[in-house]
Amino acid sequence: MAFFLETLLGGLMAGMLYSLVALGFVLIYKASGVFNFSQGAMVLFAALAMARFAEWIPVYLGIESLLVANLLAFAAAGLVMFAVAWLIERLVLRHLVNQEGTTLLMATLGIGYFLDGMGQTLFGSAIYKIDIGMPKEPIFAFTSVFEGGLLINKEDLYAALIAAILVGLLTLFFQKTVTGRALRAVADDHQAAQSIGIPLNRIWVIVWCVAGVVALVAGMIWGSKLGVQFSLTTVALRALPVVILGGLTSVPGAIIGGLIIGVGEKLSEVFLGPYVGGGIEIWFAYVLALGFLMFRPQGLFGEKIIDRV
Repeated sequence: MAFFLETLLGGLMAGMLYSLVALGFVLIYKASGVFNFSQGAMVLFAALAMARFAEWIPVYLGIESLLVANLLAFAAAGLVMFAVAWLIERLVLRHLVNQEGTTLLMATLGIGYFLDGMGQTLFGSAIYKIDIGMPKEPIFAFTSVFEGGLLINKEDLYAALIAAILVGLLTLFFQKTVTGRALRAVADDHQAAQSIGIPLNRIWVIVWCVAGVVALVAGMIWGSKLGVQFSLTTVALRALPVVILGGLTSVPGAIIGGLIIGVGEKLSEVFLGPYVGGGIEIWFAYVLALGFLMFRPQGLFGEKIIDRV
């Protein structure tokens, strides 16, 4: 029982990180109808900015406190992502209003490749580390309930808590603020939102800025765990099945979809892997997403599309 619970907790923690990346896809799609294939590049670009600023700030400003240096690096990287969001809207999106979905999709692919190259130019292509002070050593919990206790990775636990807090803040932002309600209105109907005075271009800048902050937090956490390297762009590919499972337009769907896939990957690898030779964790999410595309393409919480003829 203890081993099952350890695997379950590990899956839930991994699922929260998947949900964090998936949120970037959902936020942009909800507000603009664009499936943002550059989200992985945004995660990498943000992580590179965070890692390099965390190196440069103590050297040039003489700051010895790790916490202060990381806070300043996070703020600086956040400003960089805001600038990236503004430039994307100004130079790309505003010229593609009312274009075909394929055109917008290709535009996001181009943005992704541009950010990959610009990241190397500005910040270098080496492997960098991000030290945000998260403890690496595991802990044993519930020792009075289970013999030997449950082994929990502290770093995964802290990362899941950070992701959960950000998800909660985003939910409050969408539900309780005027800007959040404007974003939801734009998501429902662009033309109707414009007719009542909601500026579409400003809303797109805001949502790309929010997606940039989400990418920064995701890049910071994954960079702390794995190191900042160009394989981080594949993190977005692991989040694609989450989006398909939860629904392209649902923030709660991104969260629940991430938890389902995180738990499913861990449990299937541990309990079914020995019977099929392992490797289930690599393809489990994609097979599950394929099943949903065949039988429920809108996902668990997505809006069902009804075509009237």
